[in-house]
Amino acid sequence: MSRKTPLYEVHADLGATLVDFAGYQMPLRYQSETAEHRAVRTGAGLFDLSHMGEIFVSGPGAGAALDHALVGNLSPMAVGRARYTMICAHDGGVLDDLIVYRLAAETFMVVANAANVDTVREELTGRAAGFEAAVDDRSASYGLVALQGPRSQDILSGYTEAPLADLRYYAVMAGEVAGVDALIARTGYTGEDGFELFVSSGDAVALWRALAAAEGVVPAGLSARDTLRLEAGMPLYGNELTTETTPYEAGLGRVVKLDKKADFVGRSALAAQAQTPPGRRLVGLVARGRRAPRKGYPVVGSDGTPCGVVTSGAPSPTLGRPIAMAYVDSGVAESGLAVDVRGRHEPVDVVPLPFYKRS
Repeated sequence: MSRKTPLYEVHADLGATLVDFAGYQMPLRYQSETAEHRAVRTGAGLFDLSHMGEIFVSGPGAGAALDHALVGNLSPMAVGRARYTMICAHDGGVLDDLIVYRLAAETFMVVANAANVDTVREELTGRAAGFEAAVDDRSASYGLVALQGPRSQDILSGYTEAPLADLRYYAVMAGEVAGVDALIARTGYTGEDGFELFVSSGDAVALWRALAAAEGVVPAGLSARDTLRLEAGMPLYGNELTTETTPYEAGLGRVVKLDKKADFVGRSALAAQAQTPPGRRLVGLVARGRRAPRKGYPVVGSDGTPCGVVTSGAPSPTLGRPIAMAYVDSGVAESGLAVDVRGRHEPVDVVPLPFYKRS
């Protein structure tokens, strides 16, 4: 049976279309997913992210444990900063992509994708053995609300005295928002400026209702979140990232810190791949026609031979054309590619990622 976030009743009252996502009943859309998408690009959208996992790693050896467990170099990170990283298997396959926040000298919060919380908790627990570090899954204690869009700082500043203008991208601070204690992070998954607000699960409804009442704030669901992150070229676990994918194949080799002193799980496999071009690469595709490539559709070369697969695809509200990310075999010519859309080869152009960058 699907679980419910602390905001389930709020979504139901708003008439949201609710679907099962990563074991939770989540809002797919409230009214128009295109309108929700555009609200985030031009104003501000409000998202429920309470299905995400919050796993704390604490103790004198917390930084060292994370250096061993993850591909990133976390121990030098300053208090109040955040970092995008990954946890990989011994063969280099991605178990999950994560954001790690350093909340205190000996306290880190690891935010995991909802479907992977159990895996990440178990792997961190095992990999932290032998270090002076404790792993504590506090996911059930947290609600997570995101306010995203170019107006997000102006709107949020009306609900907090925290110095938002001083909060840099990928940074976090404690503060009171709409009368409740929160961790305020300048992070997001939309390609826009914005904030993710971690609060006690019991405070999530009060925070949501306060922010939703602000002029110009539009509740946004999973559909808008997906098209926003796709336009921004951000990977989705289960699509661009899987246990069969390494960071280098995904074009994210920069997050793998082979120069850090600590040994880490997957290092040998990833070091070998860093010296050898991967057999496939992640590319951006823009369709010339109106039919959208979708996940799982084959990519074919100029001679019609399959040479890749679409990992994410949708009509882009911002570009006005269908877009997609796909893995394509290395060495395949980028000109003349097409996507097999239900038996028809639809021509596509290869373009650099991301499709969209905020001004």
